[in-house]
Amino acid sequence: MQLTTFRRSGAAVHTPVWVVPDGEGLLVTTTSGSGKVKRLRRDSRVELRPCSRRGRVESGAPRVAALAAVDPDPTAHEREADRFADKYGWEYRVAMVVEGVVRAVRRTAGPARRIVRITTHEAT
Repeated sequence: MQLTTFRRSGAAVHTPVWVVPDGEGLLVTTTSGSGKVKRLRRDSRVELRPCSRRGRVESGAPRVAALAAVDPDPTAHEREADRFADKYGWEYRVAMVVEGVVRAVRRTAGPARRIVRITTHEAT
């Protein structure tokens, strides 16, 4: 899924993300220090579009406007990680191992990942 967040200037930033259903909404996992976490704390508007693993969007792909928020609980990813592992399998597991090694080498403190909750959908 391609998640679009918006800079202070209004410019759109498109990013392919891992997403799982959560009731009537969606959950996205992202690194704690990502730009999308910073942008979402300022502006909750997002857009979603289907895309390939590399972020390629097909011509004419539908666009869905939504609202999103970073889960305030820094441990939310730990509770939700199995849902992403179940959906994405070995790719997710390998990515998390690589990310863990990089964090260890850089001696990064704090939660590695955050959960973004996409809660309100409006067709555009």
